[in-house]
Amino acid sequence: MLLIPCPYCGLRSETEFSNGGEAHIVRPENPEALSDAEWAEFVFLRDNPKGVLLERWNHAQGCRRWFNVARDTVTYEILAVYPMGAAPPALDRRRVV
Repeated sequence: MLLIPCPYCGLRSETEFSNGGEAHIVRPENPEALSDAEWAEFVFLRDNPKGVLLERWNHAQGCRRWFNVARDTVTYEILAVYPMGAAPPALDRRRVV
């Protein structure tokens, strides 16, 4: 079981959280100008790296607040936790175990 350090409540079980997908996705400036293919790409296509991924998490069964997590997708190790709106920490994004 993954233990996630909520920045507001402390270390909790992963069963208390909901994963919100990849973090720092910028919404298109003029979505009405996108073609169906471009809109589908924005909505559905995300990075799936082997290594460090920046994700959004919600503490659904706790404080209900959103925050970002830098997690290694190979080892599931949580490398950093930081608030929404903050810049990601300096990490080696190519890190692969």
